[in-house]
Amino acid sequence: MSAIPSLQTSPLATAVPANEPQRLAHSLKEATHRADRRQRVISLLLMAPVLLYGTVFFILPLAMMIYRAVDNPEVGQALPRTVAALATWRGDRQQLPGPDAFAALTADLAEGQGTRVVGELARRLNYEIGGYRTLVMKTARTLGESPPPAEGAKDWLINADERWGDVSYWAALKRASTPLTGHYLLAALDLKQADSGDIVRAESDQRIYLDILRRTLGIAAGVTLTCLLLGYPLASLLTKASRSVAYVITLAIMLPFWTSLLARTTAWIVVLQENGLINSLLSAAGIVDRPLTLIFNSTGLYIVMVHILLPFTVLPIYNSLKGIPPHLMRASASLGAHPVRGFFSVYLPLSLPGVAAGGLLTFIVAAGYYITPSLVGSAREQMLGYFVAFYANNTVNWGMASALGLVLLSCIMAVYLIAASTLGVKQLAGIK
Repeated sequence: MSAIPSLQTSPLATAVPANEPQRLAHSLKEATHRADRRQRVISLLLMAPVLLYGTVFFILPLAMMIYRAVDNPEVGQALPRTVAALATWRGDRQQLPGPDAFAALTADLAEGQGTRVVGELARRLNYEIGGYRTLVMKTARTLGESPPPAEGAKDWLINADERWGDVSYWAALKRASTPLTGHYLLAALDLKQADSGDIVRAESDQRIYLDILRRTLGIAAGVTLTCLLLGYPLASLLTKASRSVAYVITLAIMLPFWTSLLARTTAWIVVLQENGLINSLLSAAGIVDRPLTLIFNSTGLYIVMVHILLPFTVLPIYNSLKGIPPHLMRASASLGAHPVRGFFSVYLPLSLPGVAAGGLLTFIVAAGYYITPSLVGSAREQMLGYFVAFYANNTVNWGMASALGLVLLSCIMAVYLIAASTLGVKQLAGIK
């Protein structure tokens, strides 16, 4: 029989190195890090389309709008020499700039004669002082392509138009010569920068945008409140109605989503006009002696906007009400609470996240409307979106359009932040 090996020579008795546990822990840690890193890479790749979409269609347009609201390239592109000559001039209303500024202006206008930059220059300076466009174009035509001698440029310009001897025109030119400007943002708030550099209120005939902003927010708030008063009972009825009745109500609520906005608005014009369906029915029933004015005023605007925006209110409220257990109201009744008290103490508080989400969504959409007010409202009901579209499409004043859009966006963000701080972002988003 072979001899049993001694414990000293047995493999099982071989001593484990002292650093083996640390090495194994380090290897396990590295493997865990690699797995986590791989998981993060996979998550980023899955999120890449969403991030790209958000960057291209939200962040970049927003950044471009902010930049357009302060961008001011026209004067610097058309009058580079003049801008450099005015850099050391303090803009004193009692003293014209030096002869070098007059010589630089004539040289710049002569060089830019017949080009697009002179037209853009004239349009930009006209925002500062009414009639500046005519002054620039007239001077450029008179000047032609041959500027006068530098030493005679001042006399030539003042003889061509005496307004070049007015310090306020040169102060406006210097004020508009910076590459970035607060002119559009100030104008959107009914403010302006004086020649002294102070921020002052605009002239009374130019202070219109704050009134338009108040009107916009007021109409949006009124439409939102009306949609909440109509949408809450409808959403509650949807949760309690039979399947067939709920289907009919849902179809009626969702119908505006399935038709064109222009078609819906035009149909309401036909219905609400003096010879329309509603006035015909009221006259046939003997309720009115003469047709009611239901269109091209605030009445028609509210009717049409509420009809279009009601689904934005009903659906979030319905989603919130659907998650409320029905036995809670029965429990409150069993404890002696009146149905009205049970509603205000139990049902309504539990549905507030849906009410806030629906109201906020309706308000945001309503505040940006401009097609519907243009078609069914009068001049007194035009909202801020109409003027944004006007400056962007008609006058091609991207600075003013961006500034008005930025002001409206700031107001909406303020409303959202107030709602989020009150109820929480997760509740507004419907996340439990």
